[in-house]
Amino acid sequence: MDDARFADTSDQDLLDQHVAGEPDAFGELVRRHRDRLWAVALRTLGDREEAADAVQDALVSAFRAAHTFRGQSAVTTWLHRITVNACLDRARKAASRRTSPVDDAERLDQLLEPHESAEAPAERQDLHRELLAALATLPAEQRAALVLVDMQAYPVAEAARILDVPTGTVKSRCARGRARLLPLLTHLRNGGGKSGDSMMERNRTQRASVPPPAEPHDAGTSDPAAVKGGGGHA
Repeated sequence: MDDARFADTSDQDLLDQHVAGEPDAFGELVRRHRDRLWAVALRTLGDREEAADAVQDALVSAFRAAHTFRGQSAVTTWLHRITVNACLDRARKAASRRTSPVDDAERLDQLLEPHESAEAPAERQDLHRELLAALATLPAEQRAALVLVDMQAYPVAEAARILDVPTGTVKSRCARGRARLLPLLTHLRNGGGKSGDSMMERNRTQRASVPPPAEPHDAGTSDPAAVKGGGGHA
């Protein structure tokens, strides 16, 4: 439930209050940003459990390191950077033990949000599965850049701040990632005859929608462990 005390409080002030000992301030920050953190983690890692663990790790890190924040970027950029770093760390570890790319139809089905699986047109579900499977074949750094820019619609400059790299690096990673995806997606055609590459454009304006976490672990708590998964059960 929203805490009315923080309705007009900025993210920076919330973080400052958390550092000063306000027990509910960090929970309000999590409530504001968890859905997008969760969406980025899920798209980047392609695995619900891994994404949940990555968001959990990131929130714990942010909770503990809040006193080190110096305001050189927006609080939301800082939170996203910590989350993406946690995802990349897990992706690299997973790559070292992976024997094949995403190839389990049941696992791909689990990547779709429950409400989307039930309500989205069948064609879009198929395209979504194909895109997620193709993304899983990319190096972690290219995947993260494409998720932020093409799927979550972040400006390149903001994605660069989140990834803590120059804007040119983000553009390069996106370009290389799209070039690697194109051969995997050209067999997908829509009614207008456009190639599957157009999925990335459509996804720019279709941000992931994540249902709120189940009670009682809503973000009124100061314990980041209570918000595992960012979007909770989405």
